Amino acid sequence: MADFKVVVSDPKSKTYQFDVTGAEANKFIGKAIGETVDGDLVGLPGYTLEITGGSDNSGFVMRRDLPGSKRQKVLVTGGVGYSPKTKGARRRKFMRGREIAPDIVQINSKVVGYGNKSIEEILGRGAEEEAEVAEE
Repeated sequence: MADFKVVVSDPKSKTYQFDVTGAEANKFIGKAIGETVDGDLVGLPGYTLEITGGSDNSGFVMRRDLPGSKRQKVLVTGGVGYSPKTKGARRRKFMRGREIAPDIVQINSKVVGYGNKSIEEILGRGAEEEAEVAEE
């Protein structure tokens, strides 16, 4: 059974990390970078998330332009996973395809559709921060 750390980036505020296990994690398998998933999978009802990338258990990054889910050795000139030091430099590197497989550890996503409540309210952090401010 797969376990994922799903990093959800909210363009309006900040980034949150959720641990997804069990049946919810299995719903991510087979999805690709650029696809949307329901926020209920990570505990955010009413939200819609777009998968933007991820990495596997060895730290190899997922790349949008590679088909499949396996690890491949590709010649790259830049982009995700490689920043050349000089102009025109190329390098052969291991990278992961765009589909999510069971050996992926981290899935990166961003919020594209918002629900009725803010993420802070859903997680219950808004009330704690307000209480801390009131105490001071």
